[in-house]
Amino acid sequence: MKIRYRSSGAGPVTLLMVHGLGSNRKAWAKISPMLEGHYRCIAIDLPGYGSSSKGDYPYSIPFFAQKVNQLAHHLGAKRMVLMGHSMGGQIAIAAHLLEPALFEQLILFAPAGFETFNTAAREWLRAFYQPALLKAMPVAQIKHNFEANFYQFPSDAAFMVADRLAMREDPEAYAQFCRMVPRCVMGMLDYPVFNKLGQISAPTLIIYGEEDQLIPNKVLNPGLTTALVAQRGAARIGKSELHLLPRCGHFVPWECAQESAALARSFLERIA
Repeated sequence: MKIRYRSSGAGPVTLLMVHGLGSNRKAWAKISPMLEGHYRCIAIDLPGYGSSSKGDYPYSIPFFAQKVNQLAHHLGAKRMVLMGHSMGGQIAIAAHLLEPALFEQLILFAPAGFETFNTAAREWLRAFYQPALLKAMPVAQIKHNFEANFYQFPSDAAFMVADRLAMREDPEAYAQFCRMVPRCVMGMLDYPVFNKLGQISAPTLIIYGEEDQLIPNKVLNPGLTTALVAQRGAARIGKSELHLLPRCGHFVPWECAQESAALARSFLERIA
């Protein structure tokens, strides 16, 4: 298995960046230039995504966490910080819990795993995320789904839609993608981390957008707010720092890259 990554910048601390569901290492292309003057930035393609190996993998949270940690050992940096967005945040939590001494700090952008689901909700999601349904999704819905990641869809994120539509023209690649995504969703549901958050020993920076349209799920958890989900999760982590950014949606490291980079630098400087 090959895991592709982009390395940029230099510094005594390496930031290992893990993207979210349906994304790839390009998710970090906006925030990385704001950090690489002080840190080495490693943005990875998870297995099955981007330019990394494709295959009939489990796509579970423990599977991804193990691969992230294996890459961290391969890189051999003395000081590492693990960053994750959305599903990547849940993977980062799991990776830290597997090897608590491997990463000095965690930085989580709109992490999955803080929101909890009951059995009925899990089954609803299992029925909703089917390969055939994803494969048949019309172009307008694909565009809408990307727009839902943002408070205001920025023009510099248009490539995300273009890349997905280009993949759609490759039947083999798109079929693989549509098989993988439901497994990733089930992987998140089948490895709940909320009750494990108290085991996190690393100082942890948590950043959510106040206008997140994806967390919480408005159908399954209509009584929750993003702030409540974020606060409940952060309260369980002993050394946590939580920020809620106004006028910011789910794709925090892109839509609010400048604010996020400033918070990350401040956090790392203070904690170090």
